[in-house]
Amino acid sequence: MKVTGLSSQQKDPNRINILVDGKFRFSLDISQVTDLGIRVGKEFAEEKLDEFEVESQFGKLYARALEYCIMRPHSAREVRGYLYRKTRTTQVRNKHTGEVKERPGVSIELTTRVFERLLDKGYIDDTKFTHWWVENRNQRKGVSRRKLQSELSAKGVASGIIEEAIASTERNDGDELAKIVSKKRAKYPDNQKFMQYLTRQGFSYDDIKSALNKRDD
Repeated sequence: MKVTGLSSQQKDPNRINILVDGKFRFSLDISQVTDLGIRVGKEFAEEKLDEFEVESQFGKLYARALEYCIMRPHSAREVRGYLYRKTRTTQVRNKHTGEVKERPGVSIELTTRVFERLLDKGYIDDTKFTHWWVENRNQRKGVSRRKLQSELSAKGVASGIIEEAIASTERNDGDELAKIVSKKRAKYPDNQKFMQYLTRQGFSYDDIKSALNKRDD
């Protein structure tokens, strides 16, 4: 079977449509076209074209996963969850006819390849993610260290990485608590209810009492 045409997509010029025997077969990014040695006039067996279609899926999934990672840092567990969702069958509605069809998800093998590529390229790094999370989490609103630990643990970060990141930051519960008291005090005229709220945010009873006493002095 012969490649009869290569053309850039209008929405994404870096993605190339591959025509085989005059018909669209699949698309690849420019680097894939080069790496796989695809050019107009070259002939490939059907089995090879099937392999190229798998590479097409890989390229699309990698591009989407890369966007997800670049949008903001994510933990390895978050990325795994994102990729796992891509393996599920989804329902797609045709906007013109209203017809609903099932779109099969990608294979687990493909998501594993994408995860490993992101890991190899440094887009997945729990240590960097944790430092970013600790330094940026509610900088203006305030957040307790206990809550930071809970959030990061829920994101699958190892306890050792969490402890190292929190220990290295200059943020402390006293300053973070003062931020929250300053912003929320007017909403809680009842001291008991305000203390209960602050306790749920992960602050200790002694720190809360000290912060409220300073505020009221």
